[in-house]
Amino acid sequence: MIPRRKVFVPRKKETEHRLNRNIRVPEVRLVGENIEQGVYKIDDALRLAQEQEVDLVEISPNAVPPVCRLVDYNKFLYDKKKKDKEIKAKQKKTEVKEIRFTPNTDDHDLDFKKKHAQKFLQEGSKVKIYVQFRGRAIQFKDRGELLLLQFAEALKEFGALEAMPNLEGKKMIAFIAPKKK
Repeated sequence: MIPRRKVFVPRKKETEHRLNRNIRVPEVRLVGENIEQGVYKIDDALRLAQEQEVDLVEISPNAVPPVCRLVDYNKFLYDKKKKDKEIKAKQKKTEVKEIRFTPNTDDHDLDFKKKHAQKFLQEGSKVKIYVQFRGRAIQFKDRGELLLLQFAEALKEFGALEAMPNLEGKKMIAFIAPKKK
C-alpha cells in the first residue's frame, strides 16, 4: 500500500478587525464619510455599507456600542500600515556609548575621553563610564569611584549622573544621561 501524501491547505488569514457579517452585536456606532454619524442597527449599517460598496469595519470593539467605520478594508489597512511606519520612523532610540578607564588613567587620557563623552552627550546618547580593575588593582576601589565622580562632574553641563557608581564584579559602573534641550 502506498502512503498518502499530505496536501497543503492554506489557512484563512486572521484579520485584526472584524468585518461585515462577522460583527455580532445588535447596534454599532457608525462613523465614516458620506453618512450621518450615530448609532445604527447592525442590519442598517450593513445595508449602508453595501450601498456604498465598502466594508463595515469594527474599529473599537470594546466601546459600548462598538465603533464601526464604512471604508474599503484594503485601503484602511494600507493607511494604517503607512501611519505605523511613520510613527516608528519618528521614534528615537537612545544609544549607549561606553568609555573605559583603569584606576591609573592619566589626566591627558581623561581630557581626551571627556571630549568624546561630551560629543556623545550632545548627540543625545547615554554614556556608560566604567573603571576596569585587573588583578590586585581591585584594592583601589575608592580611586576608581573618585575617578568616575570627577569625570561626571566635568561633564555636568552636558549630562547628569543617573546614580552613584556601583561595583559589579571587577567593574565600577556609572551612567551619564544627556540633558534635555
